[in-house]
Amino acid sequence: MKIKTDEIASVIKQEIEQYTAQMEVSEVGRVVEVGDGIARIYGLSNAMAGELLEFQTSQGAVMGQVFNLELDTVGAVIYGDYLAVKEGDVVKATSRLLEVPVGDALLGRVVDPLGRPIDDAGPITASEYRKVDIIAPGIAERQPVHEPLQTGIKAIDAMIPIGRGQRELIIGDRKTGKTVVAIDTIINQKQYWGTPEAVVCIYVAVGQKESTVAGVVETLKKHGAMDYTIVVNASASASAPMQYIAPYSGCAMGEYFMWNGAKGKTPKHALCIYDDLSKQAVAYRQLSLLLRRPPGREAYPGDVFYLHSRLLERATKLSNENGAGSLTALPVIETQEGDVSAYIPTNVISITDGQIYLEPELFFSGVRPAINVGISVSRVGGNAQVKAMKKLSGSLRLDLAAARELEAFAQLGTELDKATQRQLDRGRRMVELLKQGQYTPFNVVDQVISIFAGTKGYLDDVDVAIVREFEAGLLENFHTVNKPIWDELNQKKALDGELEKKIEGVISAFKTAFIAERKKKN
Repeated sequence: MKIKTDEIASVIKQEIEQYTAQMEVSEVGRVVEVGDGIARIYGLSNAMAGELLEFQTSQGAVMGQVFNLELDTVGAVIYGDYLAVKEGDVVKATSRLLEVPVGDALLGRVVDPLGRPIDDAGPITASEYRKVDIIAPGIAERQPVHEPLQTGIKAIDAMIPIGRGQRELIIGDRKTGKTVVAIDTIINQKQYWGTPEAVVCIYVAVGQKESTVAGVVETLKKHGAMDYTIVVNASASASAPMQYIAPYSGCAMGEYFMWNGAKGKTPKHALCIYDDLSKQAVAYRQLSLLLRRPPGREAYPGDVFYLHSRLLERATKLSNENGAGSLTALPVIETQEGDVSAYIPTNVISITDGQIYLEPELFFSGVRPAINVGISVSRVGGNAQVKAMKKLSGSLRLDLAAARELEAFAQLGTELDKATQRQLDRGRRMVELLKQGQYTPFNVVDQVISIFAGTKGYLDDVDVAIVREFEAGLLENFHTVNKPIWDELNQKKALDGELEKKIEGVISAFKTAFIAERKKKN
């Protein structure tokens, strides 16, 4: 009887297939070197870049991710307790990519970059997971940014407007109020919660002190903003891999709301604040140097631009066919001594659609928020503004620019003609008008009324020292006695001739009464 080798081979193949179907086959390797949140593993010859790994330690399973694919070994980063991983530990390949829990269950919670709760409020039961690192939606899936994202900060909403789906950089030295701008923006979304305009906020803290993050959470709770906020915390004490992955995790959580909406309602808008990406870049540099990747400029690896570009490209305004959701990104970058030409600041400036530059000199001179409106810019501009504000903001920027030019002459004691002096005086009053306290965001209608009073010259003969007192009284008047006019402006969000006359009449009457009251007191 002749033996047919083909038949024997096919029988053996079938037997092997049946055997492997009955048992789970997984590739395993062993840790040959470990330290500082990274590990070198031997034996994972089929591992893929970015694949999730499971380190089987004496203290239980610890997750990691493939970073470097080398000739004999695999370089991996460890998420979680890297001190538990020892040389010789078994490592199992999972054939999966890193995922985090997403959805309504995370609202109001403080989580680590893997989505695990760190706020002592019990476990999180999420029904859905999303991949942490994905490719951003393509151009065909998007539409131009056209809806305003109100920050509640007069100087920003008037002159550096942010649209839903935009990427606007907040940049400046430490202790100049960068985080305050971000927190004000979150607090301002409270007025929209429960409406189709609602915005879910994700605050990602990278490399900050635990006490600082606790202070931010406390502030958000105090203002009732935690109901629609998720805080992702990779503090200064967290390992470099956790600080590196935190912004991507926060972005994945925001993308869920952009695609699906919140609490079964219509809102599909999310805001991600990355505070700050300078520290993420430092953590990534640490990982890369430990994994022996070649250093480049300022010892950063060559792909550090890609680190931030692939994150910020995920901010988008989706097309109507995709549900018209949006994800807005407010990355924060810390500069050293105002050096915006350093490597990481220039990288992020070139990725974003504009920047809000906070200046120490302005901050220490009492102009807060310390926004330099000369350097700050929004490349989306008036497309993301209500019509009433767009109409007023052009003359506001001109008033401030003219005043800044003339300030130098005034300091030299130069004699100024009446017209020039008037310009300078108006500029000073507009600077005073744009000052704003911490955590006191303004409704956009109130902003329009304030700036209307300033740009139309109603403050020109009001003493600079009492400009903010005048503003507070004027807004109080519109909220009480003249509420119908406030409501009309709120409904129209635009200024026509008739409405302008009504507002002018109220401001004139209030100003007369205000000045008379001041004279009585004096």
